[in-house]
Amino acid sequence: MTAAYFTPHTFSFLSDLAANNNREWFLANKSRYEADVKEPALRFISDFSMPLEGMSPHFRADPRANGGSLFRIYRDTRFSRNKTPYKTATGIQFRHEAGRDAHAPGFYLHIQPGDCFMGCGSWRPGGPALRQIRESIDEDPQAWKRASRGAGFRTTFELSGDSLIRAPQGFSVDHPLIEDLRRKDFIAVVQLSEDDLMSDDFLDRFTALCRTAAPFQRWLCRATGVSY
Repeated sequence: MTAAYFTPHTFSFLSDLAANNNREWFLANKSRYEADVKEPALRFISDFSMPLEGMSPHFRADPRANGGSLFRIYRDTRFSRNKTPYKTATGIQFRHEAGRDAHAPGFYLHIQPGDCFMGCGSWRPGGPALRQIRESIDEDPQAWKRASRGAGFRTTFELSGDSLIRAPQGFSVDHPLIEDLRRKDFIAVVQLSEDDLMSDDFLDRFTALCRTAAPFQRWLCRATGVSY
């Protein structure tokens, strides 16, 4: 057990940022971001590297301040109507070595006042990977059911994400697993409280959640042709 990574100061900063999402305020409070959000997150990432290695050597806990597991606080506003410059949530992804972006299979931690959660899986996989996932469901539905509906997994996680309105090309609307085949995201989440994240044993709890998610992640890796 280690000292808590995240504290009331973490959530206080993110709440204040949501109310003051402008460059002047952020620059005046950047030291708070560094001390209360960024540094604890990087320490958490670094400390999780060993437990993650024990689960799978193919997922990465990268504690670099830029380009690693911690998502940037800065929003890309180039193609968005929302021009606020900063994200009001902190995201951490432990992605697969074969992926270079947020769409790769991974474990995820979302830190936001009133909306904290841990996630696993692949968010908006690209066309070839999405096709592989759907074909794997179709070819071996029992394996998919074991991975996504196993008692330990489904009592903890809930499948989430967006879906197509219609059946994907090449699959019948009458397919017994059409609801799964229509998915655009193959992710599962478990809600967490702020108290969960601020507890001294949060690293252990997060590790346990990742272990519970292992069958789902293993299936997803196998479906997309990467090692678990």
